[in-house]
Amino acid sequence: MNMEENIELRHLRYFLALAEELHFTRAAERLGMAQPPLSQQIQRLEEALGVKLFVRKPGVKLTAAGEALVPVARRTLAQAKQGLQEVRRAGRGEGGTLQIGFATSTLLGPLPDMIRAYRKRYPQVRLSLHELSSVRQKKALDNGTIEVGFLREPVADETLTCETILMEPFVLVLPPSHRLNGRSKVNLEEVAGEPFVLFPREVAPTLYDQVMSVCREAGFTPRVMQEASVWLTIVGLVEAGLGVSLVPSSFRKLGWGGVQYRPLQKVRAKSSVALCYKFGAVSPQGERFIELVSEMSAGK
Repeated sequence: MNMEENIELRHLRYFLALAEELHFTRAAERLGMAQPPLSQQIQRLEEALGVKLFVRKPGVKLTAAGEALVPVARRTLAQAKQGLQEVRRAGRGEGGTLQIGFATSTLLGPLPDMIRAYRKRYPQVRLSLHELSSVRQKKALDNGTIEVGFLREPVADETLTCETILMEPFVLVLPPSHRLNGRSKVNLEEVAGEPFVLFPREVAPTLYDQVMSVCREAGFTPRVMQEASVWLTIVGLVEAGLGVSLVPSSFRKLGWGGVQYRPLQKVRAKSSVALCYKFGAVSPQGERFIELVSEMSAGK
């Protein structure tokens, strides 16, 4: 074993006290210990380093090696103190890193406000955000890649705890020159014969099935003529006149071109966004995040 491995932080504290006082008795009093043990610990530090740190007679003075050790000791103790503070903050959920997953469409809801509020309350926590579909988030929660996830129409899974944070109605997305644009509300059956632009089912199976169910309740199965995996692309294709689409109402924030968003009559179904996590696998950082999201959701 190397002698350096026997050096402990307390040895550096003893050394600094003596280096600053240059008097064994005063240094011992400052440290709250007797003078003989202090002298012994300084001796052990010198033996471990293989150099003399102090000249003891006629008065206590630092050697060249001792002068060189002063900044090193101060820096080492400061780094150790900072590191321990980070450990304590992480243990309280006030530091460290939190891995968060989110479905793209949830950015149009309360997620940005929640992220902003969390960062303000816990500025020392590093947030690592992962844009993932709801299906991929479930896998990421299972394998621990993320701790919490914002899912659109979360999949049923008894291993996950999901808290609904948003329920919103569906709206119809219409091209700029569509015949129904002047209406304040429309009946979904009025577009029964028109082409639809939707996302592939594998992107968000539950939401896809819900859209299909809403259309069937209106008396038709939509003719999906164009698919796109990115929501902004779907809205852009509607603007290009390739069809109409059915989306959650928060998509109105996508002020793309001249598309029109029209509320629907007689459609009671709503789209949900939920915060999901694996019970028993959440860090203190995740617990603080879940608490804040619950507070903000309750206040809406």
